[in-house]
Amino acid sequence: MKFRLLTYNMHRAIGLDRRFRPDRVVKILRDHDADIVLLQEVDEGAPRSREMFLAKEIADELGYPHFAMGHNVSLRKGRYGNATLSRFPIVRERNIDLTVDDRKRRGCQHTTIEISRNEEAVRQLEVFNLHLGLSARERERQSGLLARSPELAELDVRAACLLAGDFNDWRSLLRAFFVEALGFRCATDRYDRRGLRAIKTYPSFSPRGALDRIYYRGGLRLASASRCRHRIARIASDHLPVEAVFSLEKQVAAEASDR
Repeated sequence: MKFRLLTYNMHRAIGLDRRFRPDRVVKILRDHDADIVLLQEVDEGAPRSREMFLAKEIADELGYPHFAMGHNVSLRKGRYGNATLSRFPIVRERNIDLTVDDRKRRGCQHTTIEISRNEEAVRQLEVFNLHLGLSARERERQSGLLARSPELAELDVRAACLLAGDFNDWRSLLRAFFVEALGFRCATDRYDRRGLRAIKTYPSFSPRGALDRIYYRGGLRLASASRCRHRIARIASDHLPVEAVFSLEKQVAAEASDR
């Protein structure tokens, strides 16, 4: 079974022209037509975004029957964080606090998504939607917090699992930790004559940094990965969306459902 996942730091739907235009985000997402969408910097009730509940508004506009909102930052009025939209049922949702000391609050939203159900097995996907901090030391500590969280630490390594979002990892310093220590593979890596290179997504008008990444492990097989090339995406946010197509392997999915 194949499905498409997209991750996008939507910058509160405020573009590089400083205009609040959620319709641009909706158009980009509609064109990609992903089954699961991971969004970062999603406002709820904030004056800068007309006090809209953006996760619900976008989900309703695009016809996603399921969504979950993980709040990280409280504003004077309103709050914002990460949101997951899904065509498949979200059967569990938790927000993992990744805040370090007195720095800006950060978090990782964990959702369990029921991809399909039949008489033999329930096929589930564990999804971690994160937004890490701006300093290398902060990101290193946040990765440790995530790795030690019950949501990830107690997860069977055979379970189909995706970890994606805005890593802010300019120099790919976290790659070894997620790949070698935690057993993930990186869907947004590419290999060419010059070796390993990551898909660049920031800044959107002329990408130089691979800040938005998708890691996977367990019963998943990568079919393809790419960044958005729509012209409107160059201004709709300061990041470009990145997507990947996966297939869920039957045997491993069945094993994971028995845990």
